[in-house]
Amino acid sequence: MQTHTPSPAATGYDSSLNRVTAIATAHCLTGCAIGEVLGMVIGTALGWSAAATIALAVALAFFFGYLLTSIPLLRAGMAFGVVVKTALAADTASIAIMEIVDNLVMLVIPGAMTAGLASPLFWGSLVFALAVAYVAAFPINRYLIARGRGHAVVHAHHGHH
Repeated sequence: MQTHTPSPAATGYDSSLNRVTAIATAHCLTGCAIGEVLGMVIGTALGWSAAATIALAVALAFFFGYLLTSIPLLRAGMAFGVVVKTALAADTASIAIMEIVDNLVMLVIPGAMTAGLASPLFWGSLVFALAVAYVAAFPINRYLIARGRGHAVVHAHHGHH
């Protein structure tokens, strides 16, 4: 007797996985964007070098990315140590990919890093770089979520009391 196992597409698993991944990647992008924009604005306003500006932007992107993951977990009553481990497990790969891609894009767009804060080139480049970073991080987030890792770890703790 042969049994038929429906394909992931037939069960809706692929579309559900893609939906969860899109939401998780957008969540990660939000934290990265807050830190990235803040870092780029501070570094540019202070006339810092591209390297110093990028270093600040990356540090702030990780900080805000982890913070946005941690807040709901802390509100759910989780212990701080568990929250830190969960945020690190959930976000590190995604933030790292977003930051590498985002900053490489900013570096390869001529004049983007030296354009002033009033320049459409600066803001347009930053928005474009963040969009490319989202696309780059989506596959790793999908891979991790499908295996119960990444943002799937955070979702497993939602509603924990």
